[in-house]
Amino acid sequence: MLKALALLAALLHFAPMTQAADCKPAPLGEATLYLRGGLNNWAAQDEQAFEYRCDAYYLNLGAQGRQEFKIADEGWTPTLTFGFDASGRLARGAAVVGNASHDFGGEHTLRLSLAADGSARLEVGPRSFVPTPPEAITDRAALTARFDSRSAEFKAPFGAQPAGSEIRFSVGNDVPGLLRATLVIERRRMTGNQEQLAYEPLARIAMTPEPRGLGTGFTARFRFADIGVYGYWFELETVDGRYALQNNKDGIYWTREKGSMGPASIERLPRDLGRVRRYRQTVYAPDFQVPSWARDTVYYYIFPERFRNGDKANDPRPGGGRAQDRYQGHDVEHHARWNEKPFRPGSADGSDAVYNNDFFGGDLAGIVEKLDYIKSLGANAIYMTPVFRAASNHKYDTADYKNIDPAFGSNADFERLCAEAARRGIRVIPDTSLNHVGADSPYFNRYGNYPAGGAFDRGHVNPASPYASWFRFKPAEADVDRQYQGWVGVGDLPEIDKNSPSFRAYVYRDADSVTRLWLQRGASGWRMDVAPWVPDDFWREWRQVVKATKPDALTVAETWFDASKFFLGDMFDSTMNYIFRSAVLDYAAGRPAQQMTANLELIREAYPPQAFSALMNLLSSHDQPRALHHLGEDRDLALAKRRLRLALFFQMTYPGAPAIYYGDEVGLGGGDDPYNRAPYPWADEGGRPDAALLADFRRLVKLRHDLPVLRHGSLGAPLHVDEHVVVLARQHGGTWAVTATNNGTEASTVTVDLPFAAKRLRDALGGQAVAVADDGQIRISVPPLFGRVLVTP
Repeated sequence: MLKALALLAALLHFAPMTQAADCKPAPLGEATLYLRGGLNNWAAQDEQAFEYRCDAYYLNLGAQGRQEFKIADEGWTPTLTFGFDASGRLARGAAVVGNASHDFGGEHTLRLSLAADGSARLEVGPRSFVPTPPEAITDRAALTARFDSRSAEFKAPFGAQPAGSEIRFSVGNDVPGLLRATLVIERRRMTGNQEQLAYEPLARIAMTPEPRGLGTGFTARFRFADIGVYGYWFELETVDGRYALQNNKDGIYWTREKGSMGPASIERLPRDLGRVRRYRQTVYAPDFQVPSWARDTVYYYIFPERFRNGDKANDPRPGGGRAQDRYQGHDVEHHARWNEKPFRPGSADGSDAVYNNDFFGGDLAGIVEKLDYIKSLGANAIYMTPVFRAASNHKYDTADYKNIDPAFGSNADFERLCAEAARRGIRVIPDTSLNHVGADSPYFNRYGNYPAGGAFDRGHVNPASPYASWFRFKPAEADVDRQYQGWVGVGDLPEIDKNSPSFRAYVYRDADSVTRLWLQRGASGWRMDVAPWVPDDFWREWRQVVKATKPDALTVAETWFDASKFFLGDMFDSTMNYIFRSAVLDYAAGRPAQQMTANLELIREAYPPQAFSALMNLLSSHDQPRALHHLGEDRDLALAKRRLRLALFFQMTYPGAPAIYYGDEVGLGGGDDPYNRAPYPWADEGGRPDAALLADFRRLVKLRHDLPVLRHGSLGAPLHVDEHVVVLARQHGGTWAVTATNNGTEASTVTVDLPFAAKRLRDALGGQAVAVADDGQIRISVPPLFGRVLVTP
């Protein structure tokens, strides 16, 4: 690390930058490069796009603190990706193995130059670059062109639709001069974690003109026959030129494509039509059904090793002779006290240099012991990260898909957990990865800890292994680490060839397959790790097996971006809603409400309603800093807890299935892995759970259970959004609920028009009722850092 930082200091210069007078063509042609890092969720954002000028690529960047980043195009094309090589030098393409990083303190200019031999140099200095301003549009006919995907005036019906639906599209403007309008329909193709994203032409429809005041309107209809995710936009022609009426530039968390839909933006028609920002239209199978219980679910989300130690006899112990006492070729570490911090190598915490080998002793017996506590919180489903045999504390390095890890208990303990949970009205949903296994497993056996028969026994390819077809090897490579593909380059996680018939048979086709086995042992569904890395046809077959085995089983994908492609009725029912998490936490932290609503409105429009109401809406996870940390626990803990309560309020009053990550309810914080996986602070283990915060959680979960409109109610467009306040309306049958939240530190009063008739609204949390004026308006006073729920009598 010190060597890399020293090299970075030599590579990132701070001298003022000048531009060469001798201008040369852009060495990367038409490609656009972006700074992609922690400051923008690694997305390709227009605000962080480099501009080529004469001799180099330039970017003005305002940032604070240490930032990790790479420089890449939209698609992470290897030859257009710049980062650090193994020696800590700036490199591109296959040589990149790590992120660049820099300490920022305000406004800077970044200059990336490429030498004739392809080598790259990055300089950082004071802001000195003056970007080229975009060419202004003065054409009034174009400037007044309008489309809004959420308005029935311009598009009907709204949102995702079943296959066979006909949709009407209309555009219009306020002044003469719009000559022609063409509706462009394309089919989206996306594979992997958005690495490949393209639109294929499907139809160009000349729109029919119609009078519209002083201007002209145009209308067209299109019937979407097949399921899929489609793109659409409008090509306009005026007397002055051609334009694209397209999606806006809003960034969507974790999502490569920009645009939150709604009102359109106008730009000159680009030469490269790949630059057009498409609206997206989801078309799903007419028979797509999601288990009816999903929308009534409140998850309790458990990382088992850190929740509760119910059986100390199975704890991993250094120097022991059992399977759980070794980690690959190393000893394990065992924490002497339950409430210690998780170990992190290199942090001077006294631990060894090995990652993921420290254990506290949490197990299935501990979960069974605390089922009454989980029920008292109001949760009615448990989602737990993997519990199958594996060497690490996180268990994503699977060693045996068909047996519980001995440090967690036995297969009988899993069945007992499911049975005891069911007695309390709680379902259990396990987790696994069908994308990779552990290097330390009978399937792979890199370390020789299992009997011979693995595909890579003791670091040697074994063609005779029954698992040989599960992996792809390059035996000619001298370096053993390069003889197989580790998932995202992690050697501990050999990536599986998901097209292997043998693997597919083992995990879902066989009568005793992994998928069937755990459903038969009591699981109520599956959460599938890193779903985008597994082929779509795999998931299509897998879903059929799940539903045939247990028709009301729920399937949940781990996806972080816009997951529309998984909700066509042929793959998944739900996803871990990381867009929701990021949007709501940033709002609770004080960011503008408009940013949150743009992201949430996108998924309301893009997802089929049955999937939208079943989304696993989380605030914390084992893969991201906990909510309390995101909200500033290290700066002002009391304020962070108030902000967490606001986020919880929004979570419990929004459509979907809220997920409570163990310990959030009692004030457990923690930053990046491993600190987001700290033990639950049980009082009998010396912890200090926050009883007041726990009471708030119970109160708001109960509110959700008490009001069916909060679980089943449809959601329309926001009634009001300003910098701090969001007002939403929910309808379930004849019942309406109005929810209002305020992320400001002072109370705010807003006036909204109701979409229903009423004389008075009751405050569901015991506050004063609100009278409805004769004109259908109400004035709502919303408390700071909290909200209100108003319901019809």
